[in-house]
Parts: sequence; structure tokens; C-alpha cells
Amino acid sequence: MGFVPELSSVSESFASETAPAVAARRVLAESPFLAAARGEKPVRTPVWFMRQAGRSLPEYRKLREGVAMLDACFDPEMLAEITLQPVRRHGVDAAILFSDIVVPLKAAGLDIDIVPGTGPVVAEPVRDRKAVRGIPLLETEQVERVAEGVGLLVERLGDTPLIGFAGAPFTLASYLIEGGPSRNHEHTKALMHAEPELWHELAGRLADIALTFLRAQLDAGADAIQLFDSWAGALSERDYREFVQPHSAKVLAGVAGYGVPRIHFGVGTGELLVAMRDAGADVVGVDWRVPLDEAVRRLGGTAVVQGNLDPALLYAGWPVIEAEVRRIVDEGRAADGHIFNLGHGVLPSVEPEVLTRVAELVHSL
Repeated sequence: MGFVPELSSVSESFASETAPAVAARRVLAESPFLAAARGEKPVRTPVWFMRQAGRSLPEYRKLREGVAMLDACFDPEMLAEITLQPVRRHGVDAAILFSDIVVPLKAAGLDIDIVPGTGPVVAEPVRDRKAVRGIPLLETEQVERVAEGVGLLVERLGDTPLIGFAGAPFTLASYLIEGGPSRNHEHTKALMHAEPELWHELAGRLADIALTFLRAQLDAGADAIQLFDSWAGALSERDYREFVQPHSAKVLAGVAGYGVPRIHFGVGTGELLVAMRDAGADVVGVDWRVPLDEAVRRLGGTAVVQGNLDPALLYAGWPVIEAEVRRIVDEGRAADGHIFNLGHGVLPSVEPEVLTRVAELVHSL
């Protein structure tokens, strides 16, 4: 099957690195989000929403008018303001950096864009050795403006923690190989199995890019990180452990020295929860398909979990939403720590007031 990195050696190598001291790192001893992420008992169940900063907010749409998505991601003032908007409006317990998983690829020099209504699109798909070796590694200076935005947020967020994030190697690879979003990931899986050595070379390079991006955010003061492997649910557990886990482990181990919570999330990953935790996650994100108490059982009865209201149910009316929120908070009590969230991102047409009410309800339970 070709070269497969040993998970233990990858983790030990990167975990042994000492993270630099970060003058901007805040002490947030009262943060419910950070307490839950550490498996402690917070004063209330913390809540934030994936994609909370974005198209569901009228203030976001007004600010972004006439500005391309990726341009906004590299504008320190704009990305800081967009990140702050849902914190002000909803009273959530954490902010997540306004960015996109392809930002580090764009910064490194790849010809990639975000097409409205489609998503990330790559000009030239990466499907052979020459293309893989042509992917430039990311230099910290290339995401300096993102780091500047993090620095602004550290100054402006008060006692609200900031989550930095990156796309995981498999999901980044899928966009590059397929050329854009894919339903079946057929080119990705074909390359993975037919040319495993080339796959590991590509995934390893993308792990380095993701790690550089996360370290830039952490050096600027981010208080936690989330590694998004959005499309990992397309894989079997066997394929995930062989082809994906070592590279995600490299990323998660590479930021271990910062001592911040590491969240790992994917969609449709109910069969991969243990494998994703084993990659080095402190907090396992769970989509809406698996109840949280069942997720904790699958994780061996000891876990910190994040999730998992179905985003579509935000359209169902308040009685339905309230019942679902209460159920999820109750099921989350089976975990050592529970961070309330959606099972995926906020949909663009959701009424912002609904999210505010959800946050208020979670805090009251």
C-alpha cells in the first residue's frame, strides 16, 4: 500500500515541539466555553454556532456588499468586525474567526476562488505528481493580515474566547483533486487507493499548510482551534485511519504545545468519532445524526463533545426548536463537557432572532 506514516511517531514528533510564548494570550478563567472544553463544570452550558459570522446577518451582508469573500478574509479590520457581529447580536460564548478553509491555499499562491452559489473552485485540479509537488508551502508572512485581524479581536473581544480554525488535509485535498465541491469524491478516492504514496505526499503537504495557518492564529492570540474535516464522512473507518488520520494527527499534535483546546469536526462522521478523537482532539464535534449521549457511549463513556442541533430545524418554529434544544442539552449531560452548537453551519436564510433565542435558552438550562 505504499508509505503510511506511523500515527504515534507523528504525534510524538510534533507534540514535543515547544510553542512560543504568546504575549497576547488572554487569561479567561471565567469562560464557560473553555471550562467545558477542558472537561470542567462551567457555570452554564456554553453555546456558539458554526458559520455564526456570515450570510444570516444583515449587518454582515451590508458590510460585505461589493467585497469578494476572499478579499474580506484578508482585510484585518473587516474580518475582525465580521467575527464580532454574532458575539454582539447573539451573546454566544465564543467567537470563531471569519475565514475560509481555502484561505491558506490562496495565501500560498494556489489559483483558487470562492464562487457564490458553488463554493471553492480550483483552476487546475491536482491529480498527478507534478501538480502535487507544485503546491507551494505556506509561509507565516503570507497570512500576516489574518494574524493582524486576530490581534484586533484579542483587543476587542473582552472576555469572549476566540476560536481559530483550519481545514483538515483530507477536505483540502478533496477540493484540490476534484476541482471544487464533490458529491462522491470519486477522483479523491481513486487517487488515494491507486497511488497511496502520492496521496500521502499530498496530504502531508496540506497538513504542513494547515499547521502553519493555525500556528499563525495561535501566535496572534487565538484561545482554541477547530480542525474542520467537513467531508471525512465520505470515508470508511478503515480508509480514514489509513489515509487521513496520520495527517490530521500531525496538525493537531503540532499545536499541542500551545495548551489550548483542539476541536475536531466533520459531517456524517458518526462512524469515525473514535478515530477522529484518536487523531488528537480534545473536543469531538458531532453532527445531528448521532445523539450526544450515544456519541459519548461510542467514545468510551469519557468525552467532551460539541453539537448538535440540526440546522434545518431552525426553520421549524419555536416549539420544535425549544424541544430539540432541551433534548440536546439533556443528552449532553452524559459527557464530561458539552459545548452546544449546531450539527453543521448556520444556513444563510435563518432568521437571526432564532439564533439569539436558542443561545438564551441554552444559557437558561
